[in-house]
Amino acid sequence: MNNIPAWIAPYAAGEKSGWSQAVIAYSDYYCVDGSADDDWSIEERLTMHRQPMVAYASHTGTKRNLAAMKEAGWHMLLSPKGSSLRSEGMPYALDNGAWTAYQQGQPFDEGSFLRAVDLVGERAEWIVLPDVVQGGMASLEFSLAWKERLRGIPTKVLIAVQDGVQLEDVAHELSPAVGIFIGGSTEWKEATAGAWGSLARRRNCHLHVGRVNTVRRIKICAAAGANSIDGTSVSRYAKTLPKLDAASRQDDFFSTADESLRDAQQASSDVDLCGLVRYAA
Repeated sequence: MNNIPAWIAPYAAGEKSGWSQAVIAYSDYYCVDGSADDDWSIEERLTMHRQPMVAYASHTGTKRNLAAMKEAGWHMLLSPKGSSLRSEGMPYALDNGAWTAYQQGQPFDEGSFLRAVDLVGERAEWIVLPDVVQGGMASLEFSLAWKERLRGIPTKVLIAVQDGVQLEDVAHELSPAVGIFIGGSTEWKEATAGAWGSLARRRNCHLHVGRVNTVRRIKICAAAGANSIDGTSVSRYAKTLPKLDAASRQDDFFSTADESLRDAQQASSDVDLCGLVRYAA
């Protein structure tokens, strides 16, 4: 537990109970913790209805853009570095900083991430576990190691999936307290969003899609049953907010989030995300 924020220890020891501990206990009682996906003798005792998709934007120093985001009810996606740890009074989630480091040609900054978790992690709506951009299975292994390091954290955590990662590589790690962050290349993300959506329905977990800056992509995410999306367009250009906000609020009546458990399992059981094709069982 090297350098892990001290406030996590009481949760890990069972001395305190936070959001994650409470939702797991609730989900277990009503059999919507993902166990029904593994054992057909278990029956879900609640119908899971997803809330409207939540849109996140990155931090900006432009007051006009911040005001527009607040007025529209958007949330903030904080980054571990710099002044962007300020939520400006908005609900927020915490990214891990891997994408920014990748763009800058720098290694992942573990110290900055842990500092951010220490300062704002306890009240974040969710935290993206550290990953390796374009790292495939190596990225998943890295994320799962961090999941263990942050064991007991009361905040929902998301596993970033990258090109080459298969549904069943991730499935048994997921629960109402551990969700999916669809990363990877744009082409792979768009082509596989529906399959990840069916898996999220099976495991009753949070589904987030990163780097969504157009109405077209928002519609893809809605069809996949995404709980949330993020993008930088609104942070940079307030004029893009109305159309993106309107798209994010429009329901998709054929969303994978509304699949029955059996339909969701069938939809995702024969998917090869590397070849992006279905094959006969």
